Amino acid sequence: MKAIRRLTVRPVLPDPLRPLSDLARNLRWSWHPETRDLFQSVDPECWTASGRDPVRLLGTVPPARLAELAEDRRFLRRLTAVADDLDHYMTGDRWYQTQPGRLPAAVAYFSPEFGITAALPQYSGGLGILAGDHLKAASDLGVPLVGVGLLYRHGYFRQTLSRDGWQQEHYPVLDPHELPLVPLKEHDGTPAHVALALPGGRELRARIWLAQVGRVPLLLLDSDVEENDPGERGVTDRLYGGGSEHRLLQEMLLGIGGVRAVRTYCRLTGHAAPEVFHTNEGHAGFLGLERIAELCDDGLEFGSALEAVRAGTVFTTHTPVPAGIDRFDRELVARHFGPDSELPRIDVERVLRLGMETYPGGEPNLFNMAVMGLRLAQRANGVSLLHGGVSRQMFAGLWPGFDADEVPITSVTNGVHAPTWVAPEVFRLCARQDGVQRAEDALTVGGSERWDSVADIPDQDIWELRRTLREQLVQEVRERLRASWRQRGAGTAELGWIDDVLDPDVLTIGFARRVPSYKRLTLMLRNRERLTELLLHPERPIQIVVAGKAHPADDGGKRLVQELVRFADDARVRHRIVFLPDYGMAMAQKLYPGCDIWLNNPLRPLEACGTSGMKAALNGCLNLSVLDGWWDEWYRPDFGWAIPTADGAGTDPDRRDAIEANALYDLLEQRITPRFYERGASGLPDRWLEMVRRTLSLLGPKVLAGRMVREYVERLYAPAAEAHRAMDPDSARGLAEWKARVRAAWPGVSVDHVETSAATASAELGTTLALRVRVKLGDLAPEDVEVQAVSGRVDSEDRITDAAKVPLKPVGGPDLEGRWVYEGPLALDRTGPFGYTVRVLPAHRLLVSGVETGLVTVPSGDLGEAAGLLMR
Repeated sequence: MKAIRRLTVRPVLPDPLRPLSDLARNLRWSWHPETRDLFQSVDPECWTASGRDPVRLLGTVPPARLAELAEDRRFLRRLTAVADDLDHYMTGDRWYQTQPGRLPAAVAYFSPEFGITAALPQYSGGLGILAGDHLKAASDLGVPLVGVGLLYRHGYFRQTLSRDGWQQEHYPVLDPHELPLVPLKEHDGTPAHVALALPGGRELRARIWLAQVGRVPLLLLDSDVEENDPGERGVTDRLYGGGSEHRLLQEMLLGIGGVRAVRTYCRLTGHAAPEVFHTNEGHAGFLGLERIAELCDDGLEFGSALEAVRAGTVFTTHTPVPAGIDRFDRELVARHFGPDSELPRIDVERVLRLGMETYPGGEPNLFNMAVMGLRLAQRANGVSLLHGGVSRQMFAGLWPGFDADEVPITSVTNGVHAPTWVAPEVFRLCARQDGVQRAEDALTVGGSERWDSVADIPDQDIWELRRTLREQLVQEVRERLRASWRQRGAGTAELGWIDDVLDPDVLTIGFARRVPSYKRLTLMLRNRERLTELLLHPERPIQIVVAGKAHPADDGGKRLVQELVRFADDARVRHRIVFLPDYGMAMAQKLYPGCDIWLNNPLRPLEACGTSGMKAALNGCLNLSVLDGWWDEWYRPDFGWAIPTADGAGTDPDRRDAIEANALYDLLEQRITPRFYERGASGLPDRWLEMVRRTLSLLGPKVLAGRMVREYVERLYAPAAEAHRAMDPDSARGLAEWKARVRAAWPGVSVDHVETSAATASAELGTTLALRVRVKLGDLAPEDVEVQAVSGRVDSEDRITDAAKVPLKPVGGPDLEGRWVYEGPLALDRTGPFGYTVRVLPAHRLLVSGVETGLVTVPSGDLGEAAGLLMR
């Protein structure tokens, strides 16, 4: 019989056990081993059955067992110690509280997904896991972050396979009352809500749920409330589900509703109001519009409010391709804003102009969320050094007249939260060298260039650790494979072969990620005969564990999954290669430590960062990857291998795949497997272990989320907070008026004459020339602009590379025609072909740089030739 209604019955804990409830509701348990060990000791069988979720565990433990624990002095001492440790963690000073200067009172961090723990399935892949690691690292460092997202009642999806290997999606209903969440409540005890106005006088309401991620509150908005009509109730049904309007409503709720949720939370709890708003990808970009509307309500004009909002906003882009950005039809966006809908006080055309692709190659009728994010943020970044460069190229149209390397998008390379991803066995081995506290500090705060203590760990200990982790993975794979085959319809009698799947003494390769085409899940299958030979080699075999989900609407990705599954089903190789369905955090935490090699073979440069290899590295797993994302930045042959990239202009995709697949096979056959199986005088693979040691000591400190969050604080959050404080209403009005005046007057700015003291077209290194420039400023004054000399080596097409920029100074007043003379030195500090030019940029104390406005004036071509712009 089926129940007509479902409700959650919470256990009543005996008074001595009440701290268990607080420990269960703070997600620090997901990365704190002592807390997890405590919950496991409550009831080991229930702990396993609950999926290692403390909230579910406490709902299933028999009352008799709870009564027994309430009288168990040893357990109560452990409970008190763990509860006291959490209290100290929550209230004590951490890294952030010890930093000099005036850091932000609070930072609001918006993301469409958060991967905190498998017990709170609100993530689809790397973006969400990164956001979760960002919150955890901020908590460990004491950064006063407030996370903002949506609560998806069906999460992303659970993946199974049909008998013939086709991906099937399942969307289990998540009950918030059974998750580690509490409803945010008003002072009178009623649930706290936010509301958005919809066309036709309708309303979208959402409840606010709170997940406590260590010290960081995470606010999740849930539209499945009785006050909404059925359509609105389903807005937060699935992560990345539905059509365009559904996605638009999700993103309006995340951005606009998210700001309102933050204001509500601060009002109810007394939490400091955020000085900085961080938009993790464009999905939350509408938060800037809500903040503009708030300031307009306080009396500012739209332009002034825009400047005030930009000053305190940070935007992070994660996509290296335009197809990865959400874009909406102009009319759809227009319908949801204006007098009859949301933000009625703001002119719809002003809203639209923020997101329109008004640049060469753009689609004029599409509203681009990333473009809006960049226009609403004074500071922006990519997520690896290479991705920063790709992003500057991709968005260069927003700053016409500037070289791509000057586009104001920097980079902060992603990191991963080590306490979440490092296996307990790895941590214990490191703690034997440094002590528990120093090991914890190294993994959370970071700050050192190397972990030299790894050098003192004996080879035998590292090798035994690696085999233990590999053996654990083998057992995990067999259990998951058996469950998967049963779901595919196999009977127990058919599954005896699974007992021999994988071998704890065989070189193990991991490949697990989402399955868009550019990640090339099936590149390893390019030459199946050669792969089979590698898998079945009599002396140096390999084994491969593969996992990954294709987007539900991506049939091409599903075909790739099916192709891989069918190969792995072949009786000849199925003991050496497996595909595990339903890739998620719980699987990943076993997979990364248990692999010897982490494989990544995307199409370069389409991997923005790719943090899975970082998590593997922290466990002593070596990376084998295309030079893309973070690997392009930190690869060294001391601790991994680079798959050569065949990205020549004349190479078609099919040939490129063939070349790179052959390079992969060659590396495995000629360099990797011999090194793993080769034994030194000690009977151990000495050269392999040295690479493991270098991975831990040299890569370990770099790949930490603690390092990443410290960079965000120092390079982005602190400057944004300072800019926010400087942008009082009068300053915001002044900057908006100045920008309007400069834009109107800019057509009257020109460079009339350029001359140097050089008599010939060659000169000696170290020579300093006198540069004299005459410019027209029209209706502007010298304090409105900066005139720069730009110099450096030139390429074969006379483009200046690695340019140095030096400001020139005005000399005297304007002449009778209103022209100003600027002078300054030009140092010839590089040999070879050398060139220079001059340019005029707007200048204002509240700009991050002159590039920010997108305005620039350079000499005309004729003037450049007359001035002798090139020296050889």
